[in-house]
Amino acid sequence: MAVLRAINHEVSTGGEKSAIDMPAIGLGVWMMNEPGECYRSVSNAISIGYRLIDTARAYGNEREVGDAVRGCGVPREELTIVTKLRRVHATGYESTIKNCKLSLELLGLEYIDLYLVHAPPEDQTAREPVWRAMEDLLSEGIVRSIGVSNYGIHHLDQLRTHANILPSVNQVELNPWIQRPKLHEATRSIGALTMAYSPLARGQKARDQQLERLCEGQGFTAPQAAIKWCLDNGAVVIPKSSHPGRQLENIQSMEIDISGIMEEVNRLDSNHVSGWDPTVEP
Repeated sequence: MAVLRAINHEVSTGGEKSAIDMPAIGLGVWMMNEPGECYRSVSNAISIGYRLIDTARAYGNEREVGDAVRGCGVPREELTIVTKLRRVHATGYESTIKNCKLSLELLGLEYIDLYLVHAPPEDQTAREPVWRAMEDLLSEGIVRSIGVSNYGIHHLDQLRTHANILPSVNQVELNPWIQRPKLHEATRSIGALTMAYSPLARGQKARDQQLERLCEGQGFTAPQAAIKWCLDNGAVVIPKSSHPGRQLENIQSMEIDISGIMEEVNRLDSNHVSGWDPTVEP
C-alpha cells in the first residue's frame, strides 16, 4: 500500500522532530455506535489490508477500535492508529494531557500514532497551552506524531506564532465538491499532510449523477473516483464504511486511473459543506 510521510517540523530549525509513514488510505469510524459495529468493521478492514484506522474521543468507540487492533493478529507497528482530543476537552494544558492519556487507556495501546486537536479550541486563550501540551505528549513518546483537524488558514497562521513544533497533519473535509485548494496549499506550506475525511460528503454525494455520468464505461464507480481524487491530490483519505463490500471497493480505489476525467471532476467544486465546518470560525 502507498504511504505518505507525516512530519512534525521544528520551528526553530525547520528540521524533523518526528515522522511517521502513513498509509494513503484508511478507515474512518465516525458514527459507528451500535454495539460491536466498530469492532467488526475495524477487524474486517484490517483483514483485507487496511493499516490506518481513524477514531476520536467524540465518536465514543476508542475502546472497540483498541479491542480490534489488539485482536487482529497484525503486528502493532504495522498499524497507524489516529485519535483526537475532543473539542470540549481542549480547554488547557492539563485537560489535554489528561484526555490524551484517557484515550490511550480506552484504546488499550502503548502509544498513539497520530493525535489530533479535533477542532480549534473555542476559547482562543486556550489554543497556546493546548498545543504546548500536544508538543509535550510528543516529546514524552505517548504519541508518535501530532496534528490538527478542521483548522482553517487563519488557524494555521495563528498556530505558527506560538508553536515550537508544527503539525504533521491537518484533517479536513475534502472531496471533489469541496476542494479547498488554498487550505490544502496552506497545510502543505507548514510541511503537513492534508487528511481528507468525508470523501463522499457524508454519503450525500454517494450517488452524485454528474460524477456517475463521468464514470460510465470507465471501469470504476463514482465513489471510487471521489476517493481517488483525494489520493491524486496528495491527501490521505479515510472513507467510513462498516459494510465489508464497500470497504473493499474503497481500498481498491487506489488501483484506478481517473486521469481521463480529472478535469471534469475538478469542475464539480461547489464549496459543498456536508456538515460541521470549524475552518471558518474565528
